[in-house]
Amino acid sequence: MLYGSMVALVTPMREDGGVDEAAFARLIEWQIAEGTHGIVPVGTTGESPTLTHDEHKRVVEIAVEVARRRVPVVAGAGSNSTAEAIGLARHAKKAGADAALVVTPYYNKPTQDGLLRHYTAIADAAALPIVIYNIPGRSVIDMSVETMARLAKHPWIVGVKDATANLTRPLHTTRACGRDFVQLSGEDHTVLAFLASGGHGCISVTANVAPRLCAEMHEAWRKGEVAEAMAIQDRLVPLHDAMFCESNPGPVKYAASLLGFGSAFCRLPLAPLGEASAARVRAAMVEVGLLN
Repeated sequence: MLYGSMVALVTPMREDGGVDEAAFARLIEWQIAEGTHGIVPVGTTGESPTLTHDEHKRVVEIAVEVARRRVPVVAGAGSNSTAEAIGLARHAKKAGADAALVVTPYYNKPTQDGLLRHYTAIADAAALPIVIYNIPGRSVIDMSVETMARLAKHPWIVGVKDATANLTRPLHTTRACGRDFVQLSGEDHTVLAFLASGGHGCISVTANVAPRLCAEMHEAWRKGEVAEAMAIQDRLVPLHDAMFCESNPGPVKYAASLLGFGSAFCRLPLAPLGEASAARVRAAMVEVGLLN
């Protein structure tokens, strides 16, 4: 069910900071038309830390309504409060999402046993497929392969978004969790290497603005057209670089605004994109062929 190019959607906003629901719906329609294999609303790229609970839920509902089962919707439902994560995951199921993406708890710094209990509690309570989001660069905690293997035995815990950039990790995860445990890269730069090591796809930031190229790269890989996949990967490198020239989602929201999907506004504490960074993003989009 979960494979290929899955987009970590931005949450488009108006200049006044409110959620631009119309732009969000248009973005999802465009993503599906361009070949994106799945959509992931209200993750980090979707500014989940600064959305209200009502906004968070509404964004998930819009994503489900617009997608209409054409591609899977994996709703962000993470929190450093287990009770809050359960509530978000239950809402995702009620809204009709296909799965929930649950980040390792940030700031609290739970032990591996704490992680085991946290995810088990969410999966038990929500009865919805759960994708673990392991991103130690943001949450500090790194879930061990051993802990993941124990969680993989739970019928509702189906995979991981791996943002460690450690390309030995998918090899060990496959051995510990089995080939049916879905492994999705969280690092745009390393997608093909991740796939070659046993991965199934990527939850991509870059796909917000280059959905067709990202989807075509995955399709080429699945067909065994390695040279074509590598050529697309090489073409995307300057865009990947630009998308992370400042804290995500600043650069990608600016890039999306250049394509007409909302404004470049990000909520505080993210500052507006600097002039030099904006110029770099625009130049990369021109180089890749997304803008004239």
